[in-house]
Amino acid sequence: MTDPSFSDRRAVAFRATREAHATEMAEDYVELIGDLIADHGEARLTDVAGHMGVTQPTAAKVIARLKTLGLVDGRRYRSLFLTEKGKAIADRSRARHKIVVDFLRSLGVSRDTAEIDAEGIEHHVSDETLAVLKGALASNRG
Repeated sequence: MTDPSFSDRRAVAFRATREAHATEMAEDYVELIGDLIADHGEARLTDVAGHMGVTQPTAAKVIARLKTLGLVDGRRYRSLFLTEKGKAIADRSRARHKIVVDFLRSLGVSRDTAEIDAEGIEHHVSDETLAVLKGALASNRG
């Protein structure tokens, strides 16, 4: 017979994973839009689609959803901009990504692999674990 507390812990873990998946795409898109604006002064739909490896219609659907969530602003055939809410999510996502990459690099993972792996980990790692990773990095540097 399965331990009820084990079942409860599994349910919490699966729920957390589903919630992370639900926000993952939005976080990736707003982070990318913020990066494009920082690097090129603007974020265009064609650039977003290219960087995400999707078609323009697919990117347009995601952008439309981000607009309804109040994360992105822009007019048809114009550059995209992040709202304050979108900027906050992009900044948070970028910071989480950096901590994960830096931690993986400190373990000897190559830059390319660390960047790829961080794309998934950054969305699923808890704030508690992220704080521990950040602390481990700080103690290794000190």
